[in-house]
Amino acid sequence: MEDLTILEAIIIAIVEGLTEFLPVSSTGHMIIAQNVLGVESTPFVTAFTVIIQFGAILSVICLYWKRFFYPNAERAGVSYWRAMFDFYARLVVGVLPAAVLGLAFNDAIEANFGNVQLVAWMLIVGGVFMLFCDRIFNKGSEATRLTYKRALVIGLVQCISMIPGVSRSMATIVGGMSQRLTRKAAAEFSFFLAVPTMFGATCLETYKMISHGSGSLLMQGNNLETLIVGSAVAFVVAILAIKFFINYVTKYGFKAFGWYRIVVGGVILLMLAMGYELKLV
Repeated sequence: MEDLTILEAIIIAIVEGLTEFLPVSSTGHMIIAQNVLGVESTPFVTAFTVIIQFGAILSVICLYWKRFFYPNAERAGVSYWRAMFDFYARLVVGVLPAAVLGLAFNDAIEANFGNVQLVAWMLIVGGVFMLFCDRIFNKGSEATRLTYKRALVIGLVQCISMIPGVSRSMATIVGGMSQRLTRKAAAEFSFFLAVPTMFGATCLETYKMISHGSGSLLMQGNNLETLIVGSAVAFVVAILAIKFFINYVTKYGFKAFGWYRIVVGGVILLMLAMGYELKLV
């Protein structure tokens, strides 16, 4: 019997692509999608949900390729190599706190990862916060330049997203706005920071599979085909989601996402109250 059918893989990949870069918690949506589909927890399914993030990573690089490969295009008077160094050095500074804490507290983080009730409450708490974040952080902020200090603060705030349900995207965007970055600048750095963060998580999951002797699962049955299809779908959907999010949040702010998080968290709590044995696979 297949771990995932192609249709199930496509649905999960759509959920991943839509929610990975939006401040709505991809974890919470994965819980609902996988349990509604009745997908069983297997080593391959767990690996699938992490590895298809490669598609989402590529969507950021595709949309912002000039920023990744020609960052001096927006900084007149700065040499190409200096601009390249500054861009990637700030990414390193931003991702370092999560990398250090993630390795140091990996067991504790994984112990909470399957806590569905915690995910639901964090969705609701984060949603309430997002209803007021535009008011808390001056809506008139005009800073667009990312300094090393701002990158470090955003990286530190990103660590909060190790609590399942918080949303990495929400944490990093709020971190950017706390440094008086514009909504657009904060959201874009959140996307950039996702590349090394998600790449590291994907590599770690792949390493765990191989070290535990499960690497052969990728070549069994149609698993490899399922991974390729899932990654391609996540790539296309993530591009559309990023474009929509940047345009929407620049004009209207985060209130709608706050209400949406509250609804999703409420749905999960309602399903738990009705006796559904929800799990994150």
